[in-house]
Amino acid sequence: MTDPRMHDRAPDEMRPMKIERGVSTFAEGSCLISVGETRVLCTASVQEGVPAWRRGSGAGWVTAEYAMLPRATHQRTSRERGQIGGRTQEIQRLIGRSLRACVDLEVLGEWTVRVDCDVLQADGGTRTASVTGGAIALHDACAWVADRTGVAESPFHNFVAAVSAGIVDGRVLLDLDYSEDSRADVDLNVVALASGALIEVQGTGERTAFAPDQLTRMVEVASGAIQRLAYAQRNAVA
Repeated sequence: MTDPRMHDRAPDEMRPMKIERGVSTFAEGSCLISVGETRVLCTASVQEGVPAWRRGSGAGWVTAEYAMLPRATHQRTSRERGQIGGRTQEIQRLIGRSLRACVDLEVLGEWTVRVDCDVLQADGGTRTASVTGGAIALHDACAWVADRTGVAESPFHNFVAAVSAGIVDGRVLLDLDYSEDSRADVDLNVVALASGALIEVQGTGERTAFAPDQLTRMVEVASGAIQRLAYAQRNAVA
């Protein structure tokens, strides 16, 4: 795939993004998000009731599942059947934690919203795109619950979005594609609310250690991008 950075994309500029809302006829909420060449289908399904450990609490639950289609990548990968891999578990938990920050679970009541994030094509940033698109699907699912139960307002109270940053060839880059991520010295994923409050920062020195001021710079660049993502989310549901 072509490297967008070769087409005058600035180090702190995201790849082109497109959000298509309501792409699934049957899901209570859905979104197809494209970030560069990465495309993720996010669907939110609502189920009455909550897991056994939460019954009787009066509060709801939001969880997520993540999967990559076999030919989402350059070479075909096998489907995960039965037990899922460690990487998939890690990504699912990240998405679930991130999306729960969007919702007042007490207002949701004893309903479960499951957000499925299926990667149709992968060129870096699949987990961050899943969070950003999943929040839109979750927004619409919460509106469905509010309409069904007659509550005054939706339990969805704040958008969450995510983006990657990294150090490649000695400089901080935003929103790494696959070619950049594969040679990054440092790889960082940042999740934050539209308010600016951080939900999660995942950073790894892939090839070298990195200094605190480099971490600060990556978080600053990512936080600015998340504000732009939140603006796009709000426009998508307006």
